[in-house]
Amino acid sequence: MSITAERKAALIKEYATSEGDTGSPEVQVAILTERINNLTEHFKGHKKDNHSRRGLLALVSSRRSLLDYLKKKDDDRYTKLIASLGIRR
Repeated sequence: MSITAERKAALIKEYATSEGDTGSPEVQVAILTERINNLTEHFKGHKKDNHSRRGLLALVSSRRSLLDYLKKKDDDRYTKLIASLGIRR
């Protein structure tokens, strides 16, 4: 359900806006999206896992907040990010 350190490093490298960037909204949304996708796969086999479902809802809410912030600050970066991650509202 969690992501490996190698996968997280690859996501950081791919979505970082500058060298050593780990906190930009793009990186955070990419990591959250990876975790959300992993949990979604988990629920296909574990339909009654309501404790993890609560965590999934928290992740989705956090990602939504970051995306709203990014859209408010820079619409072009927002559009590019949702296109690259395959997210649409």
